[in-house]
Amino acid sequence: MREHVEVALRMTAVTLVLTGLMYPLLMTWTAEALFPNQAQGSLISDDDATIGSDLIGQSFTKPYYFQGRPSAAGANGYDGAASSGSNLGPTSKKLRDRVARDVARLKADNPDAHDLVPVDLVTASASGLDPDLSPEAARWQAPRIAKARGISTGQVEAVVNVMIESRTLGFFGEPRVNVLRLNLELDRRFGEGAPESR
Repeated sequence: MREHVEVALRMTAVTLVLTGLMYPLLMTWTAEALFPNQAQGSLISDDDATIGSDLIGQSFTKPYYFQGRPSAAGANGYDGAASSGSNLGPTSKKLRDRVARDVARLKADNPDAHDLVPVDLVTASASGLDPDLSPEAARWQAPRIAKARGISTGQVEAVVNVMIESRTLGFFGEPRVNVLRLNLELDRRFGEGAPESR
């Protein structure tokens, strides 16, 4: 019996070192060498300060910035440590009421936008942290942003068109626009914030 226990303990120790220490370290070093930006969380910096990640959505409320999808992650949304959806289904009154409030708010905030409110502006992703919008949802917000920044809608749409990312590997997913990168590009081209704050 003692011999079996000793073998089991040795195997446990070897397995622990191999799979709990060596393998994770090897994968971390490999990722750092081959994909350094992604291995560090795809962080985005501006003036040597980290302002976000390509992978995690943020809340933007200023009228001169694009707004992303709603989030149910955490108490106030967009909490990277609490990634989750609301788990509310299409028959949920709470979900229908929240979507109706969001549609009313978006229409009030975007009076010059035409057509219906794009669905991705009122529906959260499964993680609650989707950083991207469809190009249509970004273009729908262009009149508001142009007015708030004192520029033409065509200038805002040109920025959107430049920032569109195509399908991954040509066939995975849909064309999309990263909201944080889009807002940074607006600031880079036209100055930070509203004209009166420049």
